Amino acid sequence: MNAMTLRNPVFVGIAALLLVIIAAATFAIVPETQQAVILRFEQPVATVNRYQPNQPFGRTGAGLIARLPFIDKIVWVDKRVLDLDLEDTPVLSTDQLRVNVDAFARFRIVDPLRMVVTAGSEEGVEAQLRPIFGSALRNELGKRRFADLLSPERAQLMDNIQTRLNAQAGKYGVEIVDVRIKRADLPSGPPLDSALTAMRTQRQQEANTIRAQGQRNAQILRADADANAARIYADAFGKDAQFYDFYRAMQSYRHTFGADGGPAPAGSTSFVLGPDNAYLKEFSGRSR
Repeated sequence: MNAMTLRNPVFVGIAALLLVIIAAATFAIVPETQQAVILRFEQPVATVNRYQPNQPFGRTGAGLIARLPFIDKIVWVDKRVLDLDLEDTPVLSTDQLRVNVDAFARFRIVDPLRMVVTAGSEEGVEAQLRPIFGSALRNELGKRRFADLLSPERAQLMDNIQTRLNAQAGKYGVEIVDVRIKRADLPSGPPLDSALTAMRTQRQQEANTIRAQGQRNAQILRADADANAARIYADAFGKDAQFYDFYRAMQSYRHTFGADGGPAPAGSTSFVLGPDNAYLKEFSGRSR
C-alpha cells in the first residue's frame, strides 16, 4: 500500500467507516436504568450493572463497557420496577358470588442472567408471571367472602397473594415488590341482582339475630334488677317492718290519688272513706 493509496479520500472514508463499525460493535454504554447480560454464541458470559439493594448511585457498574465485536451480544434488562396488569379475572368467593377482579403487581428483575435463561426477555417474564398471578389471586380470594374485599382484611389478602407469587417468581429472577386490587365488581344483570338480594337477606338475618340477642340480654338484666330490688325490699322489711309498711302505703297513695301525674283511667269511680279506715291509717301517724 503506497502513499497515494493512503491519501486517497475514498480509502480514508472506508477505513474510518470500518473503525466506527468496529468501535460500535466493541464498546457500549450501560445506563443506570438498565442491566446488561452479555451473550457469547448465545451463552451468557457476564452481567453488567446488576441490581443490588441499597446500592449507592454512581457505583453500580453502569458506564462504558467493552465486548468482543461481532461475537458478543448484549441483552438489555430494565432495572426499574415494572408493572404487571391483570384484567377481568373471574373469582368465585366462598359465599358463591362470581366477582370480576382487576389487579396489578409491581416487580423488579433482580437476577437478569436467570431471567434471560428462563424467560428470554421482559415480555417473556410477563407472559410467565401472568397465569401464576391469576392462579394466586383466585386461590386466595376463593377462600374469602366478597365482603372481605371491602374490609380492612384486604391488606392481609394482598400480602398473602404477594407471598404466593414471590414463591414462583424467584425462578425467573424476579422479586415481587407489591400487589394491589384495583377493582372488584359483581357481574351486571341477574347475577348482580341475585347477589344483592342474597346480601340483603343475609344482613337482615344478622340484624334479627342481633336484635334477638339484645332482647334476651335486656330480659336477663331486667330479671337481675327485679331480683336485686326484691332482695333489697326483703332486707329492708326484715330490718324495719313498720318503715316497709309505710313505704308501700305511700306508693299506694301516690298511685291511687293520682300523684303520679297521669290521666285518670276511663270509667274511674270516686269513693269516700272514713278517717278511721284501715287504708288511711298512715295519715293518722304511728303509735308510739
